[in-house]
Formats: sequence, structure tokens, C-alpha cells
Amino acid sequence: MGASGWEYVTPYEGRAEESLEALHEQVFQELYGDGDTYRRIEDLWADEEFMSEEGTHSILDIQRVVHSPVPPSPRNAEDYGTLRPLAHDRIVHHFGTDRPTPGRFGAVLAQAYAADRVPPASEETVLDECRMRWTGVYVVLYTDDKPTHLGTFGYSGD
Repeated sequence: MGASGWEYVTPYEGRAEESLEALHEQVFQELYGDGDTYRRIEDLWADEEFMSEEGTHSILDIQRVVHSPVPPSPRNAEDYGTLRPLAHDRIVHHFGTDRPTPGRFGAVLAQAYAADRVPPASEETVLDECRMRWTGVYVVLYTDDKPTHLGTFGYSGD
């Protein structure tokens, strides 16, 4: 099926884990809410054949948050299915601030996607921060200097 990029901005629930859980519920309802295929997200994740061979090509392929900004390793099976914070210095590099807004997050991603379509990409974009498939990156986003949203992006598929 190939690799698919995905991105989301979701309300910040006080911790990345809680925000991811709420986003999981929302996306699960959008994709599987009819209950014909999977009744609960746990049923989806228990379908090892589907998840390992095809996946959902969405945030549902990410099962847990890792608090280390160290990039994942394809040699470490435990790194697959993880969401990691973008390192502080990389946030400042890409967003020009350590407290990006939801609007700035969307603009930087849109710029990165546009640059990705014009080969060769002349410089590194925020999308280059997530190089390993079946993983994602998150950034806490701010409104009026308060954390209000979690921006996520990543890739599923091969």
C-alpha cells in the first residue's frame, strides 16, 4: 500500500498521553464507528495480522508516547508505534519560537509538504524530523502562552 503521512491538531489534555488517548477515540470513531469491523480500539490493536501488514495509516498506528526526543531506531522493535516529542532546539529551529501556535504548526507543515513536492528539497523541513515509518512526533502548541493543543505528524506504511 505504501507509506502515508498523517497529521493532527487536537486539544491538549494536560499530558501527551491523555491527548493521544482522546485523539485515538476521535479517529477510531471516524474510521470504525459503525462497529462492523472493530467494536473497540483494543479490538483493532489485537488484530495483529492487520496492524502488522496494513495498519490504519492514521494516528491509530501509534500506541504509546515516549518522552525522549531521541529519534527511534529501526533496529529496536519497541520504537515502532511510538509518538515522541520534537526536541526543544528543533521546535525553535522550525517554528521560530518554543511556543508555536496551532496556526503556526499548520503553516509550517503546509510549507514542508509544498517543499517535499518540488524535488530535490533544497533544505530540511519539519517533516524530516520523523524519518522512521510507523512512528510520529508531537509538539505542544500554545494560545496566549498557555498549552492548548497537541500537534502530531508521522508516517504509517512501508
